Amino acid sequence: MKIEDTDLQNYQKKFKALADEKRLQILSILCSEGASFVGDLTERVNLPQSKLSYHLKILLEADIILKEQKGVWNYYEINNDVLDNLLSEELCRKFRPAD
Repeated sequence: MKIEDTDLQNYQKKFKALADEKRLQILSILCSEGASFVGDLTERVNLPQSKLSYHLKILLEADIILKEQKGVWNYYEINNDVLDNLLSEELCRKFRPAD
């Protein structure tokens, strides 16, 4: 099964987004607690809002999380479809030797 170059670039972007301890911590919080707004996340990951926003931007650009605005607050949640695909057996099979 051949992987297209555009697919490889897409995977690269997603894996780069995951290759950071703070971003993994953010994902862990979102997985365990569901949608959260920046104020909650700032306290939980012990980062100033500007640095947290930087990490959220990377996760958003990689489509790993989703953002929903409710009033003046932005809520962030896991993009389950993308994470399920990224961590799927289907992807793993693409990187196994051909029989």
